[in-house]
Amino acid sequence: MDKYLLYINGEFRESKDKNYFDSINPADDSVNAQLSKATVDDAKDAIAAAREAFDDGRWTNLPGAERGRMIKQIVDKINEHKDKLIELEVKDSGSTIRKATEDIMLGARTLNYYSKMASTVFEENIEGLSKEGISKNLLVREPIGVVASIIPWNFPFKMAIWKLGPALAAGCTIVLKPSSETSLSVAELAKFIDETDIPKGVINIVTGGSDIGTEMVSNPLVDKVAFTGSTDVGRTIMKNAAPTLKKLTLECGGKSPNIILDDADMNMAVDGAIYAGFYHQGQCCEGGTRLLVHEKIYDEFTSKLKEKIEKMKIGDPMDKANDNGPVVSKKQFDSVMNYIEIGKKEGAKILTGGNKVGDKGYYIQPTIFTDVDNKMRIAQEEIFGPVVVIIKFKDDDEAVRISNDSEFGLAAGIWSTNDERALALAKRLRTGTVWINEYHLLADRAPFGGYKQSGVGREFGVDGLKEYTEAKHIHIDEIKDVSKKFWYGTVVPKG
Repeated sequence: MDKYLLYINGEFRESKDKNYFDSINPADDSVNAQLSKATVDDAKDAIAAAREAFDDGRWTNLPGAERGRMIKQIVDKINEHKDKLIELEVKDSGSTIRKATEDIMLGARTLNYYSKMASTVFEENIEGLSKEGISKNLLVREPIGVVASIIPWNFPFKMAIWKLGPALAAGCTIVLKPSSETSLSVAELAKFIDETDIPKGVINIVTGGSDIGTEMVSNPLVDKVAFTGSTDVGRTIMKNAAPTLKKLTLECGGKSPNIILDDADMNMAVDGAIYAGFYHQGQCCEGGTRLLVHEKIYDEFTSKLKEKIEKMKIGDPMDKANDNGPVVSKKQFDSVMNYIEIGKKEGAKILTGGNKVGDKGYYIQPTIFTDVDNKMRIAQEEIFGPVVVIIKFKDDDEAVRISNDSEFGLAAGIWSTNDERALALAKRLRTGTVWINEYHLLADRAPFGGYKQSGVGREFGVDGLKEYTEAKHIHIDEIKDVSKKFWYGTVVPKG
């Protein structure tokens, strides 16, 4: 059986207590491989390595183009070994092979984007403040320092790239911790990183439990925390980071509304609702799990939705013919099934689904609840499984009210044949992303993040890159005669 080691200061090593944990295939409960379980002392070593690598300038002081060249080497390695990475992603996370293929290739594309962004000019003149013969004023963006990155189990490889890309492009060093549920593809990535010219200590990858995450967040040698995961864990990270006032980006939970207006293209909206709600078995933070349907089309829409969902194929995620695989683990399976029971007790009705599929693995039927009030727990809490609730609305104002009645604000979808109407509605939604007649599309150049308790900061694009920098104002005064200084003769005596 394959064993994966920690990657610290450019070396592969066992944890200090030599303990391992299993990667479990959620499709059949078999063991894929074993991974070294880092101790807190291992995490401290990784942080110290990243600190030294940052402070001595081995990465930070390189020209941006040179950093970009080395980042591109990782991209080339990903493309070269994509089949291996795809297989690991499927077996480790339950992703369908179609979804895993998309994740690996999009990860490569995103990292390629940041390899080019590394050459971005981080110094510019502040327009309107500088005056010829008076002063120059520069805005300089410098790397923030050592970054602790903690990523979730639903998109392990892609999320790792989301953290590595901007941190490396900005000139930061990094300690990366994947979820203990899905560490394989990131542990494999460490092998490819080791084959590049990136200096030792710049990238460190540690696998293990929440204790090492706590150390990463609270360690005074860390300057910034980049986290994707649940809102509850995000709150804990904020508390642990507070004593040292670390900079934070937190991409947290969501309960995103997906609004079907009465003028929507019915067939497209039905397909879009299935994609929005059941992509990756509903294990998406921005998934459209609150389906708001206009009362004029409610009956027709729900009938067509039910018919199409019941044609979905659930099974082995390595089979390209299947639409959905298992949820990630028994723990998640139990949580989702518990929410289905909660929905029943709250008075919602199951339109379709609600049951386990098969006698092995963690498969759940795509489940739709109707007769849902937005105050119900199944409408307010993030279930993170193949469960969508349908809420009826009468007009655009009510759709906005229901949509915004949530502690979350990550994303939303709107389906309409009237772009002007949809755009007006989109501007009233308190969410970081709104898709009109589409869903789940995230772009390298467009910021992604949430309002309210869906997070802090943004990923992607220039906004995402800036999250890994500190802004410095440098004033260069060009008045050479002290007597012409505005303060001469006030605090400072003349002569």
